[in-house]
Amino acid sequence: MAKKTATAAPLIDALQLENLAEGEATLLRAHESYDGQRFAASDLSEYDLAGSSFSECEFSELEANGVDLRAATFVESRFEKLNAPIFTAPRSNLRDVSIEGSRLGSAEFYESTWKSVRFTHCRIGYLNLRGAHLQDVLFDDCLIDELDLGAATANRVSFAHTQVNTLDLTRATLTNFDLRALELRHVTGVEHLKGATINSYQLAEFAPMLAAHLGIVLEE
Repeated sequence: MAKKTATAAPLIDALQLENLAEGEATLLRAHESYDGQRFAASDLSEYDLAGSSFSECEFSELEANGVDLRAATFVESRFEKLNAPIFTAPRSNLRDVSIEGSRLGSAEFYESTWKSVRFTHCRIGYLNLRGAHLQDVLFDDCLIDELDLGAATANRVSFAHTQVNTLDLTRATLTNFDLRALELRHVTGVEHLKGATINSYQLAEFAPMLAAHLGIVLEE
């Protein structure tokens, strides 16, 4: 008998952000690089920061409605109490990033690359990760109305104490995608669940959708 393979958990290292210099958010510009700075109680709403790069930076109590962060890069950085009804960061690159206690309305991260990313205590309306590449990602104690992973590639992604009302997996490629601790209301693209790990209760919940996809008629 083949040995059962356990679902691999995300590999996420704790951030060590020390001796940060106090940064001035109003001086941030697109296509510039910033290292080792802390930005506190700042308002970046409607700022153009496309192509900017941040390494070992911390953002605390940041207002960022309508900020343009397309193709931006964040490495070993933390967001705490980020608030943005509209957050635009498509084709961005996040590595060793933590987003904590934040509220995002519409968050556009399509075609982005995430590695070692953690969301904790966050409330998100629509999280667009279509075509994204996700490696080692954890959602912990989050509420997400709609999570769009259409055509995304995801490996070692898990959810803890988290609720997603609608999950779109259309054409997604999943490996070690752990849904067991997720409260899930509805799935689109249920035929693309290959590579996901679910529990027996979720299997029963998905059964009618899987049957409909396979053309199975259920009659008593």
